[in-house]
Amino acid sequence: MLRSRSTLRLAASLALATALAACSSLPSQPATTADGKLVGYLHGDAIPDSLTLSPPPPAAGSASAQLDEAIAAQALTMRGSARFTQANVDADLSFPAGADQFSCALGVAVTARTTPVLYRLLERSRIDASAATKAAKNHYKRPRPFMVNNAPTCTPKDEIHLRDSGSYPSGHTSIGWAWALILSEIAPQQATALMERGRNYGNSRLVCNVHWYSDVKQGQFMGAATVARLHDNPDFVRELAQARRELERARTLKLALPRDCAAEAAALRSEIREAR
Repeated sequence: MLRSRSTLRLAASLALATALAACSSLPSQPATTADGKLVGYLHGDAIPDSLTLSPPPPAAGSASAQLDEAIAAQALTMRGSARFTQANVDADLSFPAGADQFSCALGVAVTARTTPVLYRLLERSRIDASAATKAAKNHYKRPRPFMVNNAPTCTPKDEIHLRDSGSYPSGHTSIGWAWALILSEIAPQQATALMERGRNYGNSRLVCNVHWYSDVKQGQFMGAATVARLHDNPDFVRELAQARRELERARTLKLALPRDCAAEAAALRSEIREAR
């Protein structure tokens, strides 16, 4: 009996070792295309399907639509304020600027030189979180607030492009919420500040007059769905662990942050009053 149990335990251990070896030997997806363009971690069916996961945007006259309109009206009162200026800053998702959107909450500058793995992880996950909103955006083609109220946005140069891009769900919010979740795993001590930054990052789209409240809420949902799928990707999981160690080393450098965090915090105190 003892020998039988030992044999079973040995067999189980060998099976587990074989399974783990198979997982670790899964082929990695290339991080770039043949011409050197960075790509996301997720491909094909691994990208969350926003059309399936997103209910239709609020119908005209519904309570949800009235809430959208009320919050949009509130956001318009912030034009010309420091919060409106911050919304303009938050609109920039290009890199290297995009890598610093959460630097104040994180307490560390994210750069290609000092934190290359984290820098790449944010850039690649940005692609995934944006892709996760495309199906619903293209299907519903919801007009954006500035197309309805004819008031300025915080990024006038982007308005031509935005007119052709559906408002629902918010891609910027999906990205910001995904980053907040990812960074909170890497730096759990800063999780509260990072999640708050993720929330007000999405609210910047309201202040900017380019998204409705329901766009932002569904954008958060799609960002969370993206992170859930990323955790099934071996490349992402490996680089997440590397980024955690990399961040610990970067903290020891005690480098100056790339933006005025006090000014950012002051601007973000004038926040959209969401439904509670």
